[in-house]
Amino acid sequence: MLTPYRQVSGNCPGNPRKIELQIAACDYQRNRKCRNFGGAIASFRLCLRFSFRRVLATLLAMISGFATPEGTARYRQRFPQLSEAEFFRRPEHVPAARELWLSSLGLGTYLGEPDDSADAEYTEAILLALRSGINVLDTAINYRHQRSERNIGAALAQWISSGQGRRDEVFVCTKAGYLSFDANLPPDPRGYFLREFVESGILDPKELVGGMHCMAPNYLHDQIERSRKNLGVETVDLFYLHNPETQLADVTPEEFRARLKRAFSALEGSVRAGKIRFYGMATWNAFRLAEGSRDAISLAMAAEIAHEVGGHAHHFRFIQLPFNLAMPEAYVLANQNVGKKNLSVLEAAAQLGIAVMGSATLYQGRLTAGLPPFIEQVLGMKNDGENAIQFARSAPGITTSLIGMGHREHVLANLKPALLPPARVEDWQRLFSSREA
Repeated sequence: MLTPYRQVSGNCPGNPRKIELQIAACDYQRNRKCRNFGGAIASFRLCLRFSFRRVLATLLAMISGFATPEGTARYRQRFPQLSEAEFFRRPEHVPAARELWLSSLGLGTYLGEPDDSADAEYTEAILLALRSGINVLDTAINYRHQRSERNIGAALAQWISSGQGRRDEVFVCTKAGYLSFDANLPPDPRGYFLREFVESGILDPKELVGGMHCMAPNYLHDQIERSRKNLGVETVDLFYLHNPETQLADVTPEEFRARLKRAFSALEGSVRAGKIRFYGMATWNAFRLAEGSRDAISLAMAAEIAHEVGGHAHHFRFIQLPFNLAMPEAYVLANQNVGKKNLSVLEAAAQLGIAVMGSATLYQGRLTAGLPPFIEQVLGMKNDGENAIQFARSAPGITTSLIGMGHREHVLANLKPALLPPARVEDWQRLFSSREA
């Protein structure tokens, strides 16, 4: 198990600059072209390029492994109080993932400025979360111009290198689809995208929607490689297509299906290559709209495509959508047709062997105040924020509820409801039968 020197310099057994010079000297002696280089600049450059590749390979070594049943069980056992409160759960209806113990709250990384101060805060918050019982980390390559992925990578490396945990205990999720800058907003954004993606051949402009979204195979492969490097891991546990419904604004349903099939086929290839373990769709509108709406996606259709490209043992096993007190459609709206039955997304996912991750648990802070009193009466938590968290993570069929946690104070506050068991199903359902609801 390797820790990236680029992120945890304390793990490097020596000075990186000294190592670079030693490797260069070794290569210099090895390469006869470089021994007698009076004026032989081309040969010397060849030697330096070879040395640089060696140094880069050393500095960018990535952490091997992925979340496993044994690892996540080991992690869970370190938190007996949370375990007794049923904080950890397994997606038992999901093939190949049914024995993973996942925290019912996950750390999200969407909000925040793309600056060094936010980087430091996020890294500290992620470390605290890992030390406190949260083993689901969610991000996307475009979050804060790739900085959020790198913050997770830095925290993971520090957590593992210090002996506090192991790679197989953590479920790391990321997404791709939107074009992303690299760390900062460039002076010429259009020029940056043209050079980085179009002129390099990574992206065909015909596959781009709205000037910002792509899910073509070449592009996805490129994004996976960048995400693996940002996160410092050899294998990403879960890779989502990010808001694939964006494509439906520009292409026909038939073309969308074809594009989705090509994307799923590429992702099955990435699974076989050991670069990702599972894939899915992280959505905003796709599963919350009535059937027939422009941005609506049929979960059964997506599962059928996954079966076509991956067989019965396909790896399309997760979806993500907003689920909170203000956006309960995944439970209340029967907008999915499975086996000639109209079902909610939560019901359909259970039948199709797909886990559901809920995003926007606090609706970006909007649900931390001003909730109707009857919600507290039913759920019994101390404040509106805790009641909103308890509502989301108690929903039948939700595996993990994601909350943005950019500061350590967020982690401490959001874990307070975790000390109590989720609401009983019959109590939770009262929220939908109550006259006030």
